[in-house]
Amino acid sequence: MQFGLLHPADQILLIMERIYRYGMTTTSGGNLSIMDDNGDIWITPAGVDKGALTRSDIVCVKPDGEIVGNHKPSSEFPFHQLVYRTRPDLKAVVHAHPPALVAFSIVRRIPDTRLLPNEGQLCGEIGMAPYALPGSVQLGENIAAVFAEGKHTVMLENHGVVVGGHTLFDAFKIFETLDFCARLEINAERIGKPILLSSREFELVRANQDIPLASFVPQGHPTAEREARSEMCKLIRRSYDQRLFTSTQGTFSQRLEGNSFLITPYGLDRNYLDEGDLVRIENGQAEEGKRPSRSVHLHQAIYDRHPHINSVLIAHPPNIMAFAVTETVFDSRTIPESYILLRRTPKLPFSAVYSEPAQTAELFTKDNPIAFVSNNCVIVTGSSLLMAFDRLEVAEYSAKSIIDASSIGRIVHIDDEKIHDIDIAFKL
Repeated sequence: MQFGLLHPADQILLIMERIYRYGMTTTSGGNLSIMDDNGDIWITPAGVDKGALTRSDIVCVKPDGEIVGNHKPSSEFPFHQLVYRTRPDLKAVVHAHPPALVAFSIVRRIPDTRLLPNEGQLCGEIGMAPYALPGSVQLGENIAAVFAEGKHTVMLENHGVVVGGHTLFDAFKIFETLDFCARLEINAERIGKPILLSSREFELVRANQDIPLASFVPQGHPTAEREARSEMCKLIRRSYDQRLFTSTQGTFSQRLEGNSFLITPYGLDRNYLDEGDLVRIENGQAEEGKRPSRSVHLHQAIYDRHPHINSVLIAHPPNIMAFAVTETVFDSRTIPESYILLRRTPKLPFSAVYSEPAQTAELFTKDNPIAFVSNNCVIVTGSSLLMAFDRLEVAEYSAKSIIDASSIGRIVHIDDEKIHDIDIAFKL
């Protein structure tokens, strides 16, 4: 989907639907706006259910103040207008009250984006605006003052967050990523002490950001490949709906015949991926005109070494990653399903996905289908795409159960004798 070519009202509808569906705002909370090339500001209306907006609900405010539409603009229109006046480079604003970001706003803290390698680069520096009455001129001035410093994101004391972007999707990506960081940090604090990445580790990331591949022109697309593309897109979108992926993070791959596989592209919105966006890798070369995920070399190394693996998933859901960004050990011996699908869950060093892909690939034996990478991701393998996806879901649900259990009592793991019985019964 070419999101930027949609009418501003349609863009606002699609993004508000995502924000509301994923519990990042309420029926009455939050507002989105776009300034178009004519200087018109398109904005969500005041007093209309955010869960049932239609195209005709979106309001247009002309540069001379004329209001076009069936409703009044959002009561917080003044600060949107002031942001655009302060920062002419910004063309869209997202404001909402996700619970995790509200939690930070009411303790007057900013989520730390240094727990993972790419979040800080996407979010940039984040400011904090002093509290003021919602809809007031003072609130607008407080927000605009922070944007005037060159920041794109402003936390509001006891309120929520405001994000500006060059496009609405740019603003949404920052908003979604910051909310993810907030949820991750809260989860990590519940089970241990979060560990931040070092300058050296960020240097390692920068050195491995763009490793080019030679390209090839596909000579057709066999039926099996077309089916694989369709199944991958369905599960990628489901991963997004399950909050296992964010719009820009999360990678699937699936083995094809010969020395080839399909993999998700770099940087495209996971919620709208279609079959043509996926990248075929063949004999170490990428499909011409497409940019594969930056983890492509690790996927290739795993397939080269393990014929039993037909799918690889890399993700960083907020419950699993609480264990990856702390020293707390994840133990799958919680319920039989978790142990059967996950078994051993080693934690690898941060550098494992960058400096040592071949050595890392060796780890994924039949007894070791999953691994956490410190401050980075979880890597999941399976004999099929569905098996790998199920394993990722079970890992995230198991991690959430352990985090929740830590608040109510001492965790009792399945003992060795019972684990032995499971091994025999399920031929593990």
